[in-house]
Amino acid sequence: MTTRTFRRRAALSAALVLSLSGCGLSGDALDSGSGGGDCKVEKPKEAPIKVGSADFPESSLIAEVYAGALQAKGIRASTTDPIGAREAYLKALGDGSVQVVPEYTGSLLTFVDENSKEKDPQEVYAALLTSLPCNQLALQPSRAEDSNEMVVTKATADKWQLKTISDLAKHANEITIAAPSEFQGREQGLLGLKRTYNLTPKSFRPLASAAVVEALKNNQAQAGNIFSTDPSIKVNNFVVLQDDKKLFGADQVVPLVAKSAATPKMQVALNAVSAKLTTDKLAEMLKQVVVDKKSAKAVAKTFLQAEGLA
Repeated sequence: MTTRTFRRRAALSAALVLSLSGCGLSGDALDSGSGGGDCKVEKPKEAPIKVGSADFPESSLIAEVYAGALQAKGIRASTTDPIGAREAYLKALGDGSVQVVPEYTGSLLTFVDENSKEKDPQEVYAALLTSLPCNQLALQPSRAEDSNEMVVTKATADKWQLKTISDLAKHANEITIAAPSEFQGREQGLLGLKRTYNLTPKSFRPLASAAVVEALKNNQAQAGNIFSTDPSIKVNNFVVLQDDKKLFGADQVVPLVAKSAATPKMQVALNAVSAKLTTDKLAEMLKQVVVDKKSAKAVAKTFLQAEGLA
């Protein structure tokens, strides 16, 4: 057995224990599981917490939930302006500009370990624990999952009889794919579509999430990358194509924190959020923000009060 395999099995055991332990602390097993070289991390100290986010509505919403949960436990916490793509907010986490960011297990794993093959939720989480930089800590993942989806309009699905991404690949030379700019260079993006489905589109349009929706509606793109909780899917009757070769694995929402800030009080507060957050609850909150135009802070506060977290 290789050292890496042993560490991943050990981390999987830790992940199984955590899944049964409710809102407890991450513990020594999880704390020692992170990979990425040797570094010395001092004992966490209580200090103001800045919660960062990516530049899309769901990430900003979850950041408000995390900040509100921390505030309810007496921790001085605030959110920052949206930071941008994963490269940018992970840099901010590493340099201490922020101490917490919402993340997604599968997407983060493929970012830190492009050779990872895990798809099962527990195996993805266990692999993540061994792959993170040693100064970062993934707390307990939630039941909320927001995976990458390839979607098309109903008209396009009917025209080409599309049900799966494999079906879409047959029309690769006829399609433009719209997606956030980082999709172009990601394994869970154009690289993976080519490798897994032999799908290289005629063209690619790098667009913000809201613009992807408009590009699909206007037929400026025939396929788009949208997260599974995005309310625009139901609002516009988009067809989600089955990921029949499992390019996009499990993507549970998980708090990613700097170890230097991971006090027991902070861990308990964020793990309690993960214990309550489900896909349906997240999708409903996101609808309130995106469709009903409510403020993310107000929606987060209502959720925390309803779940007994504030």
